[in-house]
Amino acid sequence: MKRRGFYVFSGIMAFLAIVNAAAWKSTAFCDFYVCHIYPLWLNTYGRITGWIPFSVGEFMLIAGLVLSAAALPAGIVKIAALLSKRTGFKKPASDSMLVSLCGTYLTGYVWLLACVLTVMSLNCFIPYHCSPLESKYGKNYTVEELGRLRDYVVIRTNELAGQVERDENGAVIFPENMEEKVIESMVSLGKDYEQLQGFYPRPKKLTFSGFFSQQKMKGYFFPFSMEANYNSLMQEINRPATICHEYAHLKGFLLEDEANLIGFLACTNSPEISFQYSGYLSILNYVNNEFYEAIGKNRDIYASHVNISPQVKADNVFLREETWKKVEEKAVLKTETVDRASDRLTETALVMNGVEDGMCSYTRVVGLLLHYYDGSAEVEQLLQEPEYLVQTEN
Repeated sequence: MKRRGFYVFSGIMAFLAIVNAAAWKSTAFCDFYVCHIYPLWLNTYGRITGWIPFSVGEFMLIAGLVLSAAALPAGIVKIAALLSKRTGFKKPASDSMLVSLCGTYLTGYVWLLACVLTVMSLNCFIPYHCSPLESKYGKNYTVEELGRLRDYVVIRTNELAGQVERDENGAVIFPENMEEKVIESMVSLGKDYEQLQGFYPRPKKLTFSGFFSQQKMKGYFFPFSMEANYNSLMQEINRPATICHEYAHLKGFLLEDEANLIGFLACTNSPEISFQYSGYLSILNYVNNEFYEAIGKNRDIYASHVNISPQVKADNVFLREETWKKVEEKAVLKTETVDRASDRLTETALVMNGVEDGMCSYTRVVGLLLHYYDGSAEVEQLLQEPEYLVQTEN
């Protein structure tokens, strides 16, 4: 790397160090950035990648892995050349050319890393440190209140399971323009959350949905391509809530619990019954599991509450059994290995961005829901209807 290039590179690294330090230290800085600067990347770069019919982010990941793999032997060649130079060993011209090419490659690779760090800082690292949707709940919620929220969610999910239109095979029927309707739902929610206003690129199917299925991934937000992606193999009822979740990330809500809440609200406020059902299904497991843990996994107490209907249980799956079989047949690596590696990477990435509880942060949506429904007349009215009166332990 020439001297001028070294100075430019050093300047970029210094800039990134200052920006990331400011993000960790100042919530006000992050809020200002996400409100006034972050939308520029979505409205320019995001529009460009949005024109491309496939997921650009996926192929960027593949390219990054290939380039990183090639950097290792190039580095070995360069180090060997430096060592031989110190010993005074003369190399053939062909070897000198190889060393020169490796040096050029490594220089380009370092600049590529600088670009990746810059994009990730601007599109991902800073938004992680914004003000949370609800900084304080204002109270500690009781097990009884959690049980009432859980019963309300189960009741609504059971109802919607019977209201959605289905085909002859029992699959939920969605509007043909599902993706447009999803964007409409997000824009509508933007009336309450200003940060959600503005442009949305169309969501894209993950090209390698089988591999992402092995990671139990329903969707993926690629900050370096500003795309919202979804798993095309998963049970389709998951799609509306998943896309809304990824759109929340796209709009700067990087925390998983907040994206879960936004995905839920966007779907449940939609006039589409199928979207409402998708929204409730998206948070059902979180609320139900949290309640079960809160009562000490006491089966008698749990049985005294509203039962999840058989239809909901049938719909509430990630992949159908026959789909899983096809994924396993085509898999290069074992699903357990891929899933374990994915969990570790996700956990590490979250912790490094200041999310201390890592993947457990997904479940914090329960706290946001408790706060959202606190004192809700709708919840109280539904739970007081004769067919839904339930008893909970104090």
